Amino acid sequence: MITKYVLIAVVLAVGALMLYVRLSPIDAAEVNLDPEGVEKPGYPGHVLVRPGGDIKPEIYPIPPEVLAVRLEAIIMATARTDRVAGNLSEGVASYVTRSALWGFPDIATVKVVPAEGGSAVRIFSRLRFGLADMGVNRKRVEGWLSQL
Repeated sequence: MITKYVLIAVVLAVGALMLYVRLSPIDAAEVNLDPEGVEKPGYPGHVLVRPGGDIKPEIYPIPPEVLAVRLEAIIMATARTDRVAGNLSEGVASYVTRSALWGFPDIATVKVVPAEGGSAVRIFSRLRFGLADMGVNRKRVEGWLSQL
């Protein structure tokens, strides 16, 4: 009899956690940070595309405005991804991509900057909950960059 109640309690707790993770609000002002000025946390689940970051940025031989439009299209074509703050064409934008089952949110803040010979991308991608993501953020960012 006690086992039945324990099982019910566990199912309810897991359901509540799933709802919290999927429905907790994302504060646009809190997540829309300039990727050039952030400090990367000292634990896995984060990737930084910028000079001195995890991925060295490439120079694309096109104007920043054109690169921003292309990158926005690539990001928005990613499954379960929505813009939560900013506008990439106007500077910095942040996007949330949620895992399929639990809805865990990963936040990517993106900026396109002028560079000698064209333009470059700056990205700060990180998980919102937990301490590790099994490399998911890095794979997603590398996938976006490979499509440019």
